[in-house]
Amino acid sequence: MTGGIIAAGEGSRLRADGWTEPKPLVRVAGVPLLETIVENFTAAAITPLTIIVNEDERECVAWARARFPRLDLRFIVKTTASSLESFGEVTTAAPPGPMIVSTVDAWCRAEDFAAFVRAARRRPADAVVLAVTPLVHDEKPLWVTLGPDRRVRRLGGAGGDAVTAGVYAIPARVRALERPPQLGRLREYLAWLVDNGEPVYAETIERVVDVDRGSDVALAETMARGDRP
Repeated sequence: MTGGIIAAGEGSRLRADGWTEPKPLVRVAGVPLLETIVENFTAAAITPLTIIVNEDERECVAWARARFPRLDLRFIVKTTASSLESFGEVTTAAPPGPMIVSTVDAWCRAEDFAAFVRAARRRPADAVVLAVTPLVHDEKPLWVTLGPDRRVRRLGGAGGDAVTAGVYAIPARVRALERPPQLGRLREYLAWLVDNGEPVYAETIERVVDVDRGSDVALAETMARGDRP
């Protein structure tokens, strides 16, 4: 497996809450989000990493190369219109084969990330595997409804069994699929996969926070201390 990190968002909600640095460098318990996610991949023994940042976050490239001089980090600097476009850039540019893709704001413990990767590897080789969580702390969560053996029956709606957690295992075959041009968001693409009968499974990360606001930083710091949310 190789890895991909989507870090091209503007971080507008964090900026509105008083953060001035690029979102990938926002700190949780003193550690920048990008560092946490890179270390998650390191804990799962996944390399190289293809990382996309937007054109206003070029400083993240130099920072990451200085922080991780021995890692194979491959950067795309591009301002994209959506998370789906960023996802497409990363999955197209990365080396061939299956991938684990994470958003930069999917904060979780490294051991939980590595456990998800191990679980994803036990699924069929041609299946997509979504990380899901019972911890709902998002304005617009993407709900997941599960069937037998935790195969995803439906994505979206007002409720379900869990919510997506921003980490995805994508097999090589699915990376090569042509996406319908009308899809505008990553969640629409994932729902399209399910609706078209692609094998999509879910594996749980119990505690993961989508860090979009100041309150999310506070929650992640609570978990970093080992406290229950």
